[in-house]
Amino acid sequence: MTAAMLLAALLDTAFGWPGPAVRRIGHPVIWIGTLIDRLRARLNHGSAARRRAMGALTVLLVTAAAALPALLVQTALPDGISGTVLTAVLAWPLVAIRALRDHVAAVAVPLGRGDLPAARRAVAMIVGRDPERLDRAGVARATIESLAENASDAVTAPLFWGALLGLPGIAAYKAVNTMDSMIGHRTPELADFGRAAARLDDLVNLLPARATGALFALVSPAPRAVFAAMRRDAPRHRSPNAGWPEAAMAAALGVRLSGPRAYAEGQADEPWLNAGAPDPGAADIDRALSLCRRALLVGLAALAAVALA
Repeated sequence: MTAAMLLAALLDTAFGWPGPAVRRIGHPVIWIGTLIDRLRARLNHGSAARRRAMGALTVLLVTAAAALPALLVQTALPDGISGTVLTAVLAWPLVAIRALRDHVAAVAVPLGRGDLPAARRAVAMIVGRDPERLDRAGVARATIESLAENASDAVTAPLFWGALLGLPGIAAYKAVNTMDSMIGHRTPELADFGRAAARLDDLVNLLPARATGALFALVSPAPRAVFAAMRRDAPRHRSPNAGWPEAAMAAALGVRLSGPRAYAEGQADEPWLNAGAPDPGAADIDRALSLCRRALLVGLAALAAVALA
């Protein structure tokens, strides 16, 4: 399965998931999201205890709906090179290397030319913060943080679970991560219903998030210093996982990330990562993309070594 995940990553890096394919057949994440929305509308009501129970049921149903068909398909695939290629093609849309790069670059370009309104519109596509309350530094911070976190959620973690468990693993991971994105928020409506999704997402990202932070440190100019900063700052983050790649990214770039931020539901007063460093700018987004590219190359080289072994 490692070779198949390596090929899936290469396919996505080269082509992304083509727009005509999205328009013609959609995308697996869209299908999963539609199911989550329907279950939320039907099940998210009643007492707090009922909402928690129905949220756990939703996690079971959505994960099974993603993993079981993938398991049936995998058992039907032939052995050998043809099976590896078919597995890679089926896993391809569940990796988001090209989309992540394109969304981040879409912020860096207008921010670099001083077009803050356009940069705010672009950053609103990848973060949940109120874009109108972001200044230039806030846009850059939000973009780099999203890049660091999604390098784990959209690249490392899918490839990790795919290499470990094949198509069922990568499909189940994508279902869990999508549920966390859609219902794992601590809002009055979703705090109980989304609890199981948020907890399971924390669990399945435990190793990938730390591996992503380690990759950022390894390809940074000062790996030992970045490792030390990551270990120091990551536990301060509100998320048990996102803090690892974000703290490593902040230290590798020599900028500060996180800190207070505004969401639609209110202000979140978060501690700084790499406090005392300057705020990032548009050029630092480009540097962050370069760091991610180097980390991806090292990660894919590791996958290739495992496949060859």
